[in-house]
Amino acid sequence: MTAINIFEQYLEPNEANYMALTPISFLERAASVYPNKTATVNGDIRHTWLEVFQRCTRFASALAKRGIGRGDTVSVIAPNISEHFEVHFGVPMSGAVLNSINTRLDAEAIAFILVHAETKVLITDKEFSPIVKKALRMIPHKPLVIDIDDPHFNEGQLIGSLTYDQLLAEGDSDFELIRPNNEWDAISLNYTSGTTGDPKGVVYHYRGAYLNAVSNVMSWSMGEHPVYLWTLPMFHCNGWCFPWSIAATAGTSVSLRHVRAEPIFNLIQTEKVGYFCGAPIVLNMLNGADASLKADINHPVKVMTAGAPPPASVIEGMEASGFKVTHTYGLTETYGPSVVCAWHDEWNEESAEKQAKLKSRQGVRSPMLDQLMVADPETLEPMPKDGESVGEIFMRGNLVMKGYLKNPSTTQTAFDGGWLHSGDIAVWHSDGYIEIKDRSKDVIISGGENISSVEVEDILYRHPKVQEVAVVAKKDDKWGETPCAFITPMPNIDITEEEMIAFCRDNMAHFKTPKTIVFGELPKTSTGKIQKFVLRAQANK
Repeated sequence: MTAINIFEQYLEPNEANYMALTPISFLERAASVYPNKTATVNGDIRHTWLEVFQRCTRFASALAKRGIGRGDTVSVIAPNISEHFEVHFGVPMSGAVLNSINTRLDAEAIAFILVHAETKVLITDKEFSPIVKKALRMIPHKPLVIDIDDPHFNEGQLIGSLTYDQLLAEGDSDFELIRPNNEWDAISLNYTSGTTGDPKGVVYHYRGAYLNAVSNVMSWSMGEHPVYLWTLPMFHCNGWCFPWSIAATAGTSVSLRHVRAEPIFNLIQTEKVGYFCGAPIVLNMLNGADASLKADINHPVKVMTAGAPPPASVIEGMEASGFKVTHTYGLTETYGPSVVCAWHDEWNEESAEKQAKLKSRQGVRSPMLDQLMVADPETLEPMPKDGESVGEIFMRGNLVMKGYLKNPSTTQTAFDGGWLHSGDIAVWHSDGYIEIKDRSKDVIISGGENISSVEVEDILYRHPKVQEVAVVAKKDDKWGETPCAFITPMPNIDITEEEMIAFCRDNMAHFKTPKTIVFGELPKTSTGKIQKFVLRAQANK
């Protein structure tokens, strides 16, 4: 006879005690509690939280009137401006799924994403109209194209059916928001190059988006009303979920179209920015900026960095300039940062150099990540915490994606054994902090951008003078890593570095182009496999 659990009798979830977690609730609260607080800044254009809520509501209503709803994809190609911030709320408020596309991709990659995501609406800023027009010519079914006509940018052309503001005018301010049926519903779609040529579509659920937004606030001690500057692209994991974090704290989102040292320091000073994120290359750029740009900044500024592991010297330089650096780690598959180098007060007694080395480690699980380990990739047995034994980083919990869109086999492989396989090789220190030592995936992280070595190799193989090619990461003081191509030419054929680089620039996004070309025979195993670890050592000696 089965025993009755007294805590389950009549105690079922209902409308009074359960609602699916959604980051849209952060916007609703900010608008009702702090309606007159400045929410977004884009040059001289400012909107309060009530105005942002009303704009997002009209946006969602206009989409609904055009037949866009649950399960439909709305893509956006835009810089870090207020409209890009707003669609992080307006799209899910219509029930649709947001897909923010990397603005640095070439037309072929953008076209692939639009087709694979089955995009119904494309919102595009006029700065990117040339590449978007080229991508649209490559696809059979054209989405509805909406232009962002930012008055602060006078170049480019309008290529859509109507502008973003004209779309807002179609919507109703009393539109009843579409809420998720379940926390497991998809809220956004983000593409990562991974280790294959075609990008993989990483699907986020509402629960993870909500929890990572809160996790950001907790791990960074953001408090109420933080002023956040957009140096991190919003197309990176939905800006690491910070649009939703800013709403949760009723903060201020400060736009920045182009990441340059002078406007960054100017906005930090004039808007009293207290928080910004960026790859190590951004920090290195700021370290090298003229001291006069930093002279009038007299308030505390926190910086969060991730990407290729930042050199301790970069962190030390930022700290010496008065910026407090927090190092994080994560994947597109984990909503961005899911591991944080949490600080201990006793470390304040260490030298600046030792503190920088401690901060350069990836860290421990963030507040909302359930489990993190370094383990044997075959057996999943945890590695000893000795700072020497090498294993793979594994994560699991609510900050892990739903899976890869239309790719069940790769999804199953990524979740094999009940953990997300990161593909990153690390050691586990005695204090529980992890530190990346290498990458088992052949992804190159250059300036915060993921570059698939396989994709670059595939393009290089198209050159008629190339017999064999292998691409690996080469350490770079400015970019963190850059692609280095090892090429075996066809027999008795003359080939030059300049020729190969020009070919790459004509056939792929410029940031993916190898900065170094090395000609010669490629080292191989007895079975004919190219030994990339040998090439990595050669590239970085």
